[in-house]
Amino acid sequence: MTLTNSAGVDTEPTKPPAQRRASGGGLGRYIVVRFLLIFPTVFILVTLVFFLMRVIGNPITASVGGRLTPSQLQERLHAAGYDRPVIVQYLEYLGQIVRGDFGSSVTDNRPVTEIILQYGGATAELVFYALVVALVLGIPLGMLAAYLRDKWPDVLLRALAILTYATPVFFGGLLLKLVFSVWLDWLPLGDRASTRAQLVLDRIDNPTGVYIIDAIRTGNGQIIGDVLSHAVLPALTLGLLTAGIFLRLVRANMIGSLGSEYVDAARSRGVRESRLVRTHAFRPALVPIITVMGLQIAMLLGGSVLTETTFGWRGLGFELNQYLSARDFVAVQGIVAMLAVIVAVTNFVVDVVAALIDPRVRF
Repeated sequence: MTLTNSAGVDTEPTKPPAQRRASGGGLGRYIVVRFLLIFPTVFILVTLVFFLMRVIGNPITASVGGRLTPSQLQERLHAAGYDRPVIVQYLEYLGQIVRGDFGSSVTDNRPVTEIILQYGGATAELVFYALVVALVLGIPLGMLAAYLRDKWPDVLLRALAILTYATPVFFGGLLLKLVFSVWLDWLPLGDRASTRAQLVLDRIDNPTGVYIIDAIRTGNGQIIGDVLSHAVLPALTLGLLTAGIFLRLVRANMIGSLGSEYVDAARSRGVRESRLVRTHAFRPALVPIITVMGLQIAMLLGGSVLTETTFGWRGLGFELNQYLSARDFVAVQGIVAMLAVIVAVTNFVVDVVAALIDPRVRF
């Protein structure tokens, strides 16, 4: 229906600003844009890693150069193509990545994809445990700190959040081992399972590499308990790093929610304070947590290197540290490039989930 003004000109009714934004956006367009951003993100990270590795020197000389004669070294360099211009090596490496080939390690001549398949499950398991710890501790404590704003529990929790975030991962891991493994003798010092449990897990057909899943497949409660007990300290060490961030995020957003008009209106209707905190104030505060979760997963993957090394947790972080010590930069380059792909895809999934929960994220 059109409207006619006094001058006889037909005019269309104007749409509200929110409706105009909705007509120009939408979930489909948002998903496509976020998906396309994966490619430049991975490209930039892969490029940076490639040239940083080349600044250090060619990987063959760095890893095995001292054990070869000059002629043998030159033959290895020529066979691997490291005597060609760097730009040619770079273009060939990009072509390999497009085909899913991340190279082979120099020290043990294993394809990087094989290394990732063998040890990626262990790192994924550790990151999952750490994320559970961060959510279980960070969200409830953040809600409590917001509800008791500026009182002594709030001050104590804020100080604790800063402390957990600022403490180096390796130091936190060593401290937890000292207290719970050495002094109290409650938990294992390291590894992913005891020798007895490891022998049982090794006999499983088609193991997943995720020990808790393999332990459940055995149907043995003792094996499951053994695997979980070995995961407690590594999960706490890595999870506390992110729990402090979640605590502060939930606190800051819930303070804003508790002071909003719709919460005041609910309070005037006689809604109990516990329900106000759990439903009316908490749900809007949860959106920022989901939004930053992708970034935190990237942080957890980075922290897993030190955590796995501290506890002897044989995952990608542990293997990456071993290849760094051996100066095997081909393996390092391939593992880091693969982790970049994982982080980029994870951020994409988190962005889509956040957009589904809160439509405002799409615009």
